[in-house]
Amino acid sequence: MAPRANWKGFLRLSLVTCPVALYPATSESEKISFNQLNRQTGHRIKYVKVDADTGDEVPNEDIVKGYELEKGQYIEVSREELEEIALESTRTIEIDEFVDKSDIDARYLIRPYYIRPDGKVGHDAFAVIRETIREMDKVAIGRVVLTSREHIIALEPMDKGLVGTLLRYPYEVRSEQDYFDEIQDVKVTKDMLDLARHIVNQKAGRFTPEKFEDHYETALIELINEKRAGKVIRPKERPQGENVVDLMEALRRSVGKEAGKDAGKQAGQEAAPAKAGKPAKKPRKAAAGQKEMLMPIAGRKAAAAKDSSAKKQASGARRKSA
Repeated sequence: MAPRANWKGFLRLSLVTCPVALYPATSESEKISFNQLNRQTGHRIKYVKVDADTGDEVPNEDIVKGYELEKGQYIEVSREELEEIALESTRTIEIDEFVDKSDIDARYLIRPYYIRPDGKVGHDAFAVIRETIREMDKVAIGRVVLTSREHIIALEPMDKGLVGTLLRYPYEVRSEQDYFDEIQDVKVTKDMLDLARHIVNQKAGRFTPEKFEDHYETALIELINEKRAGKVIRPKERPQGENVVDLMEALRRSVGKEAGKDAGKQAGQEAAPAKAGKPAKKPRKAAAGQKEMLMPIAGRKAAAAKDSSAKKQASGARRKSA
């Protein structure tokens, strides 16, 4: 089931309008997360909102927004006053223009959302807007209000829906000159470039997100499972970096290193069929009373996938019995 929509309103291209809903296209909730605890008691830490001067707790209904003019001097702004300046983009994504995707600097990208028709009406108008963007091979630029602020949003067709990517305003992007001006001008020789190109060619491939593993998330899961099993956690040795003295020699050694990796991969692929016939090792039995403690965690993403699979199997079983 799709998550709850972050925003509902209308998508409009001139006089063509349709109701739509925005859903987050990414999620951080599957990652391991921690609570803060009191080391002495093991109880969770609770945060409260207090008056900075009196130290008294302040209820939510007594909290208002304020803009600091000078140290300790604020202009209070009420919720009603903020609602008075509400923009049309609070309820409508108005497409202002169409641009080439290459025109959008990657530094302006914030986060993506899935956009689909909201309800049973408006699918025809949605399809017209989607296919117009697809046919022109452009990106539609509009405005939308999320979390009480207006954002620029770039719309692109994806399958039967749209992907809307929030964009930053120019004042939110720092100038590269503040960071790059002090980089020294260095002349790179042709020999160095040739060796570097050779390394790039050895590493060339297609971007496939599925082949990348979140090593930190895996390490967190292993750490928690080891602590659950009562193992002693010892610090691991960290790899030491090497000082580059001769750049040409480092490039030559890199070429040899990548060639060795390729040869190892090829040898592994050829040897794989021979290993396929070996029986798998039986898992070691846990001692009595340790079964619950040694039950490994698989991370939230794997648990969610398992839960989804179980629901599908149960649903299939019900259909068969019917």
